[in-house]
Amino acid sequence: MAEILARHAGREGALLPILHDVQAALGHVPEAAIRAIAQTLNLSRAEVHGVVSFYHDFRTDPDPRPVLKLCRAEACQARGSEALAAALGDPPGVRVETVYCLGLCSVGPNAMIGEAVHARLDAGRLAALVETLA
Repeated sequence: MAEILARHAGREGALLPILHDVQAALGHVPEAAIRAIAQTLNLSRAEVHGVVSFYHDFRTDPDPRPVLKLCRAEACQARGSEALAAALGDPPGVRVETVYCLGLCSVGPNAMIGEAVHARLDAGRLAALVETLA
């Protein structure tokens, strides 16, 4: 925590970058981190917690499941992402999150696992991706 906070010291608008770094390092933003961030940025714990609870990318509890982010923006919807989401359901051992635009609208539907983006998905390719995660 100290290293993350020091890296953003004096930076204007540091809250979101700090939260992203904590989430990346720990997999979640624990209460102890919320307290430390609030104290460092001279914010209330409620203000920091409000930001953490507002954005879907932040978690206050660890979740060991791998994450598949499925794009459900308009372009991907037009290319069948809603049918893919319905067919996929809630696979065991994988957390499926909805995102709105991965920036590859012309080759949708798309999904992201970690930093890797997977384009031109169909039901078979999506199922294969989920199997690699489970």
